Amino acid sequence: MVISSLSDSLVRGFETVGDSVSEALFEPVIRLGVTGLARSGKTVFITSLVSNLQDRGRMTGLVAQREGRINAAYLQPQPDDTVPRFDYENHLAALTGPQPHWPDSTRAVSELRLSFKVRPAGLLSGLQGPRTVHLDIVDYPGEWLLDLALLDKSYEEWSTETLNRIAGRAEADAFLALAKAAEPGADHDEPTALSLAKAFSDYLNAARDAGYYDCTPGRFLLPGDLSGSPVLTFAPVPVEGKPHRRSLHYEMARRYAAYKSQVVKPFFRDHFSRIDRQVVLVDTLGAIHKGPQAVEDMRRAMADILSAFRPGRNAWLSQLLLGKRVERILFAATKADHLHHLQHPRLTNIMEALTRDARDRANFAGAQTAALSLAALRATTEEIRPHQGADLPCVRGTLPDGKHAAFYPGELPEDPARLLGPARDGAGAWLDADYGFMAFEPAQLTLRPGDGPPHIRLDRAAQFLIGDRL
Repeated sequence: MVISSLSDSLVRGFETVGDSVSEALFEPVIRLGVTGLARSGKTVFITSLVSNLQDRGRMTGLVAQREGRINAAYLQPQPDDTVPRFDYENHLAALTGPQPHWPDSTRAVSELRLSFKVRPAGLLSGLQGPRTVHLDIVDYPGEWLLDLALLDKSYEEWSTETLNRIAGRAEADAFLALAKAAEPGADHDEPTALSLAKAFSDYLNAARDAGYYDCTPGRFLLPGDLSGSPVLTFAPVPVEGKPHRRSLHYEMARRYAAYKSQVVKPFFRDHFSRIDRQVVLVDTLGAIHKGPQAVEDMRRAMADILSAFRPGRNAWLSQLLLGKRVERILFAATKADHLHHLQHPRLTNIMEALTRDARDRANFAGAQTAALSLAALRATTEEIRPHQGADLPCVRGTLPDGKHAAFYPGELPEDPARLLGPARDGAGAWLDADYGFMAFEPAQLTLRPGDGPPHIRLDRAAQFLIGDRL
């Protein structure tokens, strides 16, 4: 096993050397990871980003575009032949068609390559012709990213932590009753294992719907072709001491170890460890609407997500010796179009406060981090409506039933501590405010030639993530 691991590391090291030399001497590649937890808008973000990078009329915040140095941007086949292609064309048709609707959400890893012809800036502009820069966008579920924390935990540690954490959650009552009735020291019985795994999976799905973010293992939520396999047929049960062979405890621990080695590690090796730029999308408004517990749970999830990264600068020599690190990480609060622009600075401040600990650690390691509020596709318009002698800044959009409505979600606090304090203290509800949330459908679009879909600060996000390489 040790020799095999060393061999794999050496092979990957030589591959990294070859890729780094090729990129440095010929056509540089930016590998951008896009992740976020459920309903954070990953699919819409990638679709709108690619469309706006091809038709750049709305991308004035991207310096290379503002200076007129991007001659062309075009899609090419992605370099990884075993990774599904991101279904860009169908997703764009869903958002911009005659009956626009939100596309299907991320279910697995996918990839897309967008290539640029860019003229250099400064003194080199008159000496060199346009060069090619490739942008490889890797889309993957945030729930899979949280699984990386499992690599450092034994089954016994994970099981005990999980049972303690979910105790008292109404969504876990049915599963906890089964887990407490289980006899880990008894001989393994497959129907028992199946019923425990199904009850645990049902709990994870219910917990995610209720606003919890610590829903691991992530493949229980998005099983794909692994559904029903032994690597997804385990669950936490009360355990003590070392298991004996053929016991339920032993089999659960064996399957947990198989999940780490056959599911989590290949994801890290084949996809995650090769990323050098990263955007983490966060449905901050949705968490605020669900209450203080959801906000605190999201804050912890953001810290766990960043702990999975290897932040730092990608100097050429360090790439050869140590592999790639994540140079830039953007934490983006999505769905900013659900608020009037007057509240956007407050949403950004909340995003900065939620990710403060995680960003400080990344900055210390040498990475650059930023927090931003954005809307990859603007689905609303703004208006001011009089109400009880006051003017309320509202947004207007199309509801799922096709009706149009103006909406005022409440006023976010100027001081983020007004939210994070009650969340950390375990408050059951907001004491002095009520924050609403409304689901809007995408609006019908009439795009001028050269314009991508309307957005809020997508160009600023692109400038932070890839602007320095263009």
